[in-house]
Amino acid sequence: MKRCDVLAIGAHPDDVELGCGATLARLAARGLVVGIVDLTAGEAGTRGDAAVRCDEAERASAALGVAWRLCLDLPDGSLAADSAARIHLIRVLRAARPRVMLIPASGDPHPDHIAAAALAAAAGFASGAGGISPEAGPRHRVALLLAYPGPRQILIPTLIVDVTATYPAKRAALAAHASQFDPAGGAATHLASGHFLAAIEGRDRLAGNAIGVESGEGFQALGPLAADEVAWLLGPPAAAVGNPAADCEREKS
Repeated sequence: MKRCDVLAIGAHPDDVELGCGATLARLAARGLVVGIVDLTAGEAGTRGDAAVRCDEAERASAALGVAWRLCLDLPDGSLAADSAARIHLIRVLRAARPRVMLIPASGDPHPDHIAAAALAAAAGFASGAGGISPEAGPRHRVALLLAYPGPRQILIPTLIVDVTATYPAKRAALAAHASQFDPAGGAATHLASGHFLAAIEGRDRLAGNAIGVESGEGFQALGPLAADEVAWLLGPPAAAVGNPAADCEREKS
């Protein structure tokens, strides 16, 4: 397995795209190596079997520009944060050795999302403990753990990322999951209602408005928010590469 700088974890193949897809596209465009782990193949959903959803996930990954994507094939619909699943995920973390993890926030009502939040948080901690699952490889501590919202959540965020420039990539990635979101693609569901994706975009516009930009994605920090890690993750501010107003003030002085 290839190493990565940032690893995003979701219960189902479209969860990461919904919660933090535009952030992943921003990080990938900046040159960071981004990986995605889908805990299940989404095979128990109303629409789309495992093969269809795997193909859609690959096309969505290409739209976001991420380096690689892996499915752990844990049971969809009965995902559990048990010791066997935790060891599987610890093995991935210790092989990929991400500096930052983006994981589901707790509180979304879907049982798989609840389990995914607990599983990802537990594995993120355990990966850094040498005495836990030594058979899963050399320990690795994740420096920054951020939780993104589930499809039915509006978080009070610790951190909001400006994703205005990469929001088209998020739209393209979500469009790749046609079995889930295309109203003409099968049985009527809430996800394929047409207004579901509009609500997700509205949530992201609300987050963006809070920081004065068009679109944003909000996260909650799990543990203290290390300023140096956030600075590394998001890169230098625009002023560092040229700020006409600041340059003008320097010339006056």
